[in-house]
Amino acid sequence: MPRGLGAEVRGYSGGMDYVAALVPPVVMAAFFIGVVRVIVKTQGGAAKAKEDAAVDAALARAEGAHQASAGGGQI
Repeated sequence: MPRGLGAEVRGYSGGMDYVAALVPPVVMAAFFIGVVRVIVKTQGGAAKAKEDAAVDAALARAEGAHQASAGGGQI
């Protein structure tokens, strides 16, 4: 308020502003914790060996293709 037009504003006048300031980080933290829990819970399990084998096969194919292209120019 401009001076002289009413009561002086002193001290804390923010009402519930602190709640509005804390809600977004708390919501993001809760969401992040939920995401981490889902990631941890889905690790392993019955399909782990199958997934690991698929990744190993893809890496082996990529490595084989890389070696074939690198060694193709040599006699």
